[in-house]
Amino acid sequence: MWDYSEKVLDLFYNPMNQGAIADQEQPDVAVVFGEVGSIACGDALRLHLKIQVSSDAILDARFQTFGCTSAIASSSALTEIIKGKTLDEALNISNQDIADYLGGLPEAKMHCSVMGQEALEAAIYKYRGIEVEHHEDDEGSLICSCYGITEPKVRRVIIENDLTTIEQVTNYVKAGGGCGSCLADIEDILMEVQQERDAVPSRVAAEIALAQETAAPRNLTTVQKIKLIQQVLDTEIRPILIADGGDVELFDIEGDRVQVTLTGACGGCASSTTTVKNSIEAKLRDLVLPTLTVEEVAN
Repeated sequence: MWDYSEKVLDLFYNPMNQGAIADQEQPDVAVVFGEVGSIACGDALRLHLKIQVSSDAILDARFQTFGCTSAIASSSALTEIIKGKTLDEALNISNQDIADYLGGLPEAKMHCSVMGQEALEAAIYKYRGIEVEHHEDDEGSLICSCYGITEPKVRRVIIENDLTTIEQVTNYVKAGGGCGSCLADIEDILMEVQQERDAVPSRVAAEIALAQETAAPRNLTTVQKIKLIQQVLDTEIRPILIADGGDVELFDIEGDRVQVTLTGACGGCASSTTTVKNSIEAKLRDLVLPTLTVEEVAN
C-alpha cells in the first residue's frame, strides 16, 4: 500500500478539472492539448489548455488521464497550478512543484509528476508551432526499449532532480523498470553526471584562485567580477537554498553593489535579510571581493 498524502487521495477521489475543453470559436481564445505516455506503458495523459491569445494567459486547464492514483492526482494538481499563469510562467513549473503541491509523492510514483510537466510542455509547444520537443529527447539514442526512453531524457531528469541511484531513475521515468537490459547504461549515465558535478566546484575554485592571483581585489574587470559572482552563486549558494525549497538569481551588479532576487521558499521569507547578509554576502566577500555588498530586490 502506497503512503499517499491526504491531498493526493482527495484529488484522486474528487479530481478537479477532469475532462476536455470544447474547441468553440471565440475571439482572442485558442484551445490546444498536449499528450504524453501510452496506455500500453500503463500511464497516459492528455492536457487541455484554453489560452487567451493577446496575453498568453491560461484561462482554463483540464485533463484526461489513464493511470494510477498518483497519475490522476498529479494531473489534477497541475491544472490547478497553471490556471491564470502565462505560458512562460507555466513553463517554469517543474515536476517537483507538482509533487510539492500534493504534499509529496512516493518516490516510486514521481514519474507521474514528470508526465504532467511533459504534457504541459507538449501543449505549449504545440500552440506555439514548435514541431520538435524542447528538450529534443526523441533525437537521442534509445536507452530503454521497454518504455521508449532516450539517453538525453534520462540524463536531463537525473540532473534536474539530483538523482543518484538507478532506482530513483526508474521511479522518475520508468527506464529500467522492464526487462532490465538498460540498467548498466543508466548506471554509466549516473556516474558521468556525478563526475561532472564533482568537477564543477574544483574548476570554479581554480578559476577564483587564478583571478585572485592575477588581479588585486579592486582591479577585477567588470566581466571577471560578473563571471566569478555568478559561479559562486551557482556552485556555493544555490545548491544550499534549493535543498530548502528556495533559490537566488543574480539581478544586477553596480560597482561593488550586488543585487539579487530570492525566489521559492526564500522569497518573502522573514529571514531573507539574514540569508542575504550572513550567507550570500559573506560567501561572495570571501571568494570574490571583500568589498562587495549584497542587497535583495523584488523580482
